[in-house]
Amino acid sequence: MTIEKPQLLIVDDSPSNIQVLAQMLSDDYCIKVATDGARCLELAVADPSPDLILLDVDMPGMSGYEVCQQLKAQDKTSAIPVIFITGMVRTEDEVYGFELGAIDYITKPFHPVIVEARIKTHITIKRQSDELKRMAMRDQLTNLYNRHYLMDAASKKMARAKRHSFPLSMIVIDIDLFKNINDKYGHMVGDAVLRDIASLLDGSCRKEDFVARFGGEEFVFILDHCDLADCLNKAEVIRCAVETLNPQGIAVTVSLGVTVLQPDDTDFDCFFNRADAAVYAAKADGRNCVSSSSMDYNPPLLPV
Repeated sequence: MTIEKPQLLIVDDSPSNIQVLAQMLSDDYCIKVATDGARCLELAVADPSPDLILLDVDMPGMSGYEVCQQLKAQDKTSAIPVIFITGMVRTEDEVYGFELGAIDYITKPFHPVIVEARIKTHITIKRQSDELKRMAMRDQLTNLYNRHYLMDAASKKMARAKRHSFPLSMIVIDIDLFKNINDKYGHMVGDAVLRDIASLLDGSCRKEDFVARFGGEEFVFILDHCDLADCLNKAEVIRCAVETLNPQGIAVTVSLGVTVLQPDDTDFDCFFNRADAAVYAAKADGRNCVSSSSMDYNPPLLPV
């Protein structure tokens, strides 16, 4: 497995300083450069985001200190490590840099070996931290998001949907008679079936959606800017795809419950419980079908 090079953003108003650092580090890192604070902030939120930022302090317009303050104030960039590389050598300047959230402070003129060593150390720490965060939000068996991530992320999406008045939908997916699969083929095969279906669901996500394993054989889709009619059709597409999948050579079907966010949904449980109840209705209707909450208008499904 090829490990991608870490992303390094070098910010300095001096092209010669950028050139020296880029030549020194380009063998081990993917280098992006910015010559002012505004461009740094743009690149910091662009994909792929930097694993580390080397930031000059004394720049025209916006100083490195101001840039660092803005980086640390934004959710998307607050965790990016910042190393100041500067000619400002006073102790109080260094202390101030650390107070702003920098992880290191290197003064000019710098020794290349020291710079490389410090960057390598902080990149290693950053990647270890990222992996721990990934493990904390992922289901170990399927690598989908887990229940903890689902409840937190869905609550945030609910708040945004209400604030900006756009529709938000949920699909709860339950594998039909999954206990029979475990009993007949064994839990190892059952686990493989779960992974195959999880892979199909993950591949069905738009960029703005996400899917999580809620527990056991139950999965949850959260769909941004998706009304009930579109959500029902999405659920039917998923149902058909699973029916034709035959994971591990086994005929498998799912029952799906659909709902849309309501104005009086005060928390995740309100939202989820309607979709979960719709799953039970789908199972009562004979399984391998889609049902919506009784609180939602149920338009006809389009052909798929």
